Amino acid sequence: MALITTKEMFAKSLNSDYAIGAFNVNNMEIIQGIVDAACIENAPLILQVSAGARKYAKPAYLIKLVEAAIDDTGLDIALHLDHGEDFEICKKCVDDGFTSVMIDGSKHPFEENIAMTKEVVDYAHEHGVVVEAELGRLAGVEDNVNVDARSATFTDPDEAVEFVERTGVDSLAVAIGTSHGAYKFKGTPYLDFDRLRKIHEMLPETPLVLHGASSVLKEFVDRCNQYGGEIPGAQGVPEDMIREAVKWGVCKVNIDTDLRLAMTAEIRRIFKESPSEFDPRKYLGPGREAITRMVRHKIKDVLNSSDKR
Repeated sequence: MALITTKEMFAKSLNSDYAIGAFNVNNMEIIQGIVDAACIENAPLILQVSAGARKYAKPAYLIKLVEAAIDDTGLDIALHLDHGEDFEICKKCVDDGFTSVMIDGSKHPFEENIAMTKEVVDYAHEHGVVVEAELGRLAGVEDNVNVDARSATFTDPDEAVEFVERTGVDSLAVAIGTSHGAYKFKGTPYLDFDRLRKIHEMLPETPLVLHGASSVLKEFVDRCNQYGGEIPGAQGVPEDMIREAVKWGVCKVNIDTDLRLAMTAEIRRIFKESPSEFDPRKYLGPGREAITRMVRHKIKDVLNSSDKR
């Protein structure tokens, strides 16, 4: 039971029939809900921290909460920085004890992205930490990531090969049509599986990562709206598309929006049905249980990672 890197996880899942869930965490209840699900399903687990989570909860608290989860459950967990925007934040997370970091230079020109990523890779590898990078840009809004549809670009397979060879990055987040946030598609959902297959065929030993992969489950959206929320037209990535992507080198699937929706829907229900309730344990506890149920579903029915630990 320890903090571990994703290296062995990805080696097992690459070219297999399952992927590993990477779940964003912001507080104790979210961490507990996710970890409980991974324990029940005996699944490998990545917990990841965004810039927004670092600002909200502070790194020292989050790291200690993850360490407490390891001590409490005996799970091995990878602790990952999500969307690190520069070398300094990646270095800080490496120094703080994260076992995996993402440097997101996707908004920069190709050569600048390579240079940024290589700098992080060199430092992280010296300290036994693995690195994820991104090539191509996902549309959508999530924490400090905000990309409009016109600025989104799909990953070019030839550039992906050059990028991996020149940076030595351990895994690559690719843009094939997913997007951040709860409003991923305006019409019929579409992912470019031909592009994904080509990238995987050209980089068969490189674990690929799917960002913006929440399915925005209708039951949670409906429940939020039923109990006073206003989330009209929210639409995520259909779960059968996630299952298809796993066949083509995707080892890590990022999930954040679904966590937010599951917890918020349950808390909204309690506030509506029990307006006199003011004990945080009476609504955060059920919110935590809702996260556990949702994460178990993802692990078992979408990622196929039950009993893969």
